[in-house]
Amino acid sequence: MPGGRLTQQERQQIALGLADGLAYAEIARGLDRPTSTVTREVLRNGGPTGYRADLAHRATERRAHRSRQAASKGTEAPAPAHGRDPEAVRAYEETLTGVMVASGMTAMPARVMASLTLADSGSLTASELVEHLQVSPASVSKAIGFLESQGLARREQGEGRRERYIVDDDIWYQSMMASARSTARIVEIARQGVGVLVPGTPAATRLENIARFLDFVSESIARAAEQAREILHTRPEPPSGD
Repeated sequence: MPGGRLTQQERQQIALGLADGLAYAEIARGLDRPTSTVTREVLRNGGPTGYRADLAHRATERRAHRSRQAASKGTEAPAPAHGRDPEAVRAYEETLTGVMVASGMTAMPARVMASLTLADSGSLTASELVEHLQVSPASVSKAIGFLESQGLARREQGEGRRERYIVDDDIWYQSMMASARSTARIVEIARQGVGVLVPGTPAATRLENIARFLDFVSESIARAAEQAREILHTRPEPPSGD
């Protein structure tokens, strides 16, 4: 299995594979590379719909140039926290990002979400995200805007004028409740349609069935989220002195 960085020709093969709708694993087999290498390459450079071989190659050269500059200045990488294997952490971050992309999230919000989730503090500033992901501030801002709109991240005022973007235990509860409210709105509109299309007709019956199904689902989501928050986020009582 060849090692080292991907060549420009390999990146062109990746782009062709994506255009043909091939899975990462299939593209990787054609290159005799690990699937994780192809996954990381694509997600780091625009995702499956935005990947461009020439742009990805230039971006990699720029990153390598910055690394050489840092090394020449004697800048040392910080020691890994808690004795973690940096390569294993990076590979896992790409895997987590890939799962989010497969669930329907676009590449940049998924990368930002994964970065925030895996930070021990659960929060990062815009500049920290830019440095970590090697992307533009505009890309981070757009991704954060999307995550906020979905209830998947929030912002707090940090030191000075810098904002911190946060993913904590409460974010997933808020996201689930937002999903339940959105589904309930579909239920409301579907039931309005029943009256418009005349109850008992095929189309009205279809809308009523949709409304009943989604009503049950939205109530179940909200109830489960409330129960999980109450049970899982309740800290145990400290032991008594008896």
